[in-house]
Amino acid sequence: MRYENNSISIKYWAEDDRPREKLILKGKTALSDAELVAILIGSGSKNESAVNLAKRILASIDNNLNSLGKLTVEDLQKFKGIGEAKAISIITALELGRRRRLEAALELPKISSSKAVFDIMQPIIGELKHEEFWVIYLNNSNKVLYKEQLSKGGLTGTLVDVRLVFKKALDLYATAIILCHNHPSGKLQPSNADKSITQKLKQAGETLDIKVLDHLIVTENAYFSFADENIL
Repeated sequence: MRYENNSISIKYWAEDDRPREKLILKGKTALSDAELVAILIGSGSKNESAVNLAKRILASIDNNLNSLGKLTVEDLQKFKGIGEAKAISIITALELGRRRRLEAALELPKISSSKAVFDIMQPIIGELKHEEFWVIYLNNSNKVLYKEQLSKGGLTGTLVDVRLVFKKALDLYATAIILCHNHPSGKLQPSNADKSITQKLKQAGETLDIKVLDHLIVTENAYFSFADENIL
C-alpha cells in the first residue's frame, strides 16, 4: 500500500488508503502503527499525508511506541504538520493505553511466576527516570494482598527500611513478599547494594516466618529475577 497522494485530509484519499475506513472494514489489528497514529493526526499537509507524517515521527524514535509515549507536546510540535492539538491527541491516546495496561496488571490476583510480577510492576516503574523500591505482599496462596512503594530515590539508588517492610507484612498477615525496584539506566545486572538489601530482608523474614520469594529488577522491556537466577 502506497501513500503518495498529497491530499490534506484523510477523507479525500482513495478508499483503500483511508486508515479509518480500513479499521472499519478490516478491524483495528489490520492497521500498522503509522496508520493508527495517522488517525490521531487526522490530516497531513499540502506536501505530506498524515500516514507519511506518522511514519516520519515513528522513524525518529526507532518505531518504538514506548518511546513515542514519552514525547512531550513540545517534542511532537518539532515535526512540521504537528500543532498543539494534534500533539495532545497523540499523547492522550498513548496515556490511555498505558493506563489500560496498568489496570490489567491490577486485575492479576495471583503470582505464579517472575513474569507475572513483571507484568504487574512494569507499567508502574518500568519507564520511570528515577529509582523506586516496591514491595508486593502475598497471602499463603500467593495472591496479592497489597503492593506499596517503600522508597523513591534518584538514579543512584533508594533507601530501604527493613522495619517498615515487615511492619506492613505483619499488619496484612502476609506470609510472603516480593521485592521490586527499577533501574532507569536499563541495566539488569544487580549491584552489590541490591544483593545486600535482598539478603538483609531475607534474613529478617526468616525470623518472622515471612518468605522473601523473589527480588525483581525491572526496566522498560525486561527484568532480572533473583529467584530465577538462584541467587536469592
